Amino acid sequence: MTRPTVRALLAAVALAALTACGGTDGQEAAGGGGTSPSPGASPGTGTVDPSQRFPDVETAELRRETDGTFTLEVTISSPYDTPERYADGWRVLDPDGNELGRHDLAHDHADEQPFTRTQSGLVIPDGVPEVRVEGRDLENGYGGTTVVVAVPPEE
Repeated sequence: MTRPTVRALLAAVALAALTACGGTDGQEAAGGGGTSPSPGASPGTGTVDPSQRFPDVETAELRRETDGTFTLEVTISSPYDTPERYADGWRVLDPDGNELGRHDLAHDHADEQPFTRTQSGLVIPDGVPEVRVEGRDLENGYGGTTVVVAVPPEE
């Protein structure tokens, strides 16, 4: 291949990688995250722990924004993270089990376990004291360890 062709190919691959982790309206957004694998994890190997069907939400932090919406930072661990099966999102539930929001992840995070992502623009109705964050598996749906977070009061 010629140099311009190689450069164009590398630029296209880099752009695809960047846009896969970007997005709005419940799509995956850039965020920090750890790089050490979870116990029992085999990142990128395709090895699935048959006893674990769902990702685990390890931590969740909720912040009230000046416009009245909330930003949620979630850390998820999924020891079976491969392109064939991975943690593909989470949902936010009120104490009655009503879904208040959902965040979709575009790809596996095999080389980044556990990983942290941020969801902005979350609307939580007045009077809701806490929310529960539940992870979703590409094959099995919602489940696993959840985290309950108190809704910060208005200042």
